Amino acid sequence: MAKPQADYDVVVIGGGGHGLATAYYLARNHGLRRVAVLEQGWIGGGNTGRNTTVIRSNYFFPESAELYDLSLRLYEGLSRELNFNIMFSQRGVAIVAHSDMEMEIAARTINAMQINGVDARWMGREELMSRAPLLNDSPQARYPARGAIWQGRAGVARHDAVAWGYARAADALGVDIIQGCRVEDFIVQGGRCVGVETSLGPIRAATTGLAVAGHSSLLAGRAGFRLPLQTFTLQAMVSEPVKPCLDVVVLYLGTGTYLSQSDHGEIVVGGALDRIPSYAQRGNPPVQEQVLSGLLEMLPAFDQLKLMRQWGGAVDVTPDSSPIIGPSPLPGLSLNGGWGTGGFKAIPAGGTLFAHLLATGSHHAISRPFDLSRFASGSLVDEAASAGIAH
Repeated sequence: MAKPQADYDVVVIGGGGHGLATAYYLARNHGLRRVAVLEQGWIGGGNTGRNTTVIRSNYFFPESAELYDLSLRLYEGLSRELNFNIMFSQRGVAIVAHSDMEMEIAARTINAMQINGVDARWMGREELMSRAPLLNDSPQARYPARGAIWQGRAGVARHDAVAWGYARAADALGVDIIQGCRVEDFIVQGGRCVGVETSLGPIRAATTGLAVAGHSSLLAGRAGFRLPLQTFTLQAMVSEPVKPCLDVVVLYLGTGTYLSQSDHGEIVVGGALDRIPSYAQRGNPPVQEQVLSGLLEMLPAFDQLKLMRQWGGAVDVTPDSSPIIGPSPLPGLSLNGGWGTGGFKAIPAGGTLFAHLLATGSHHAISRPFDLSRFASGSLVDEAASAGIAH
């Protein structure tokens, strides 16, 4: 493990996917090698290791489509670029509609995606059942599957492989990755952030980036400003391994439950946010009951499936369910946060765009709409529906 130097060109706070990707792209795209990543725990131990690993770009607005499809395109070549197998499986995502209203919304979503240049089409009921034959096909089904929004390029990847791939590549380019280093305060001189006070001593930097997911508001408070964020727990569960039976990612609009089968055979299940603000990385039984009820409505054949473990991630949600990328109210400190439930799928794009901001001092065209100033101007990018977060 690297030991911290007294000063760097850039310090990135947060050793999750976004922090590690930012450091890698700072070195690779911008030639900055005096870069440090500070992680209070271990790399990938936060939300990067606490999600359901779904990667998709089926968002509604052009600004979001550009952002998330950039990420998907980067994911498509990431194993080759990092020389590390991230196990990206483009098995497709089906978002299932159950009513006339949901089918109308699905049609609008597909039209928007196609206009935005993102692959999307309507998958009819027969094709859906042929792709996922275990779905509930009973005439008594509460949420009958009438078809789905289909994005064939979407899929899943291995969460720890993404973190380690970026970490290895950044380390090979000379980046210092410092684990067990807690940021306790910011060093401010002349009204500008010039470094951080850490559990391993002070570290100075020409510029500092904050990429700490659910803890963004806590670190912002130490820097002297507030962010328009609320932090909630998003939990997931995984079953015992079973034989291959589901080769697509499925989400039901009616229940909010979504699932996929891992390469090891486990069924990975997620659902709605726990609406009580919390930083806890654990589950809540009422939410678990809601998610599992949705699972059994979707796939009654899983009624005897044994759950092996569950976990929670602390997600930071903005009023419009879109991220914050841009300078903070404290000069010298920039923000990459507010990803809510969409952080993992956005890691390559988030790292690329944040590295551009830190290296050049200005926005990339794709990140500009997600600047913090949009909450003052009212130029919101409201993606609550596509993000799967209820208002």
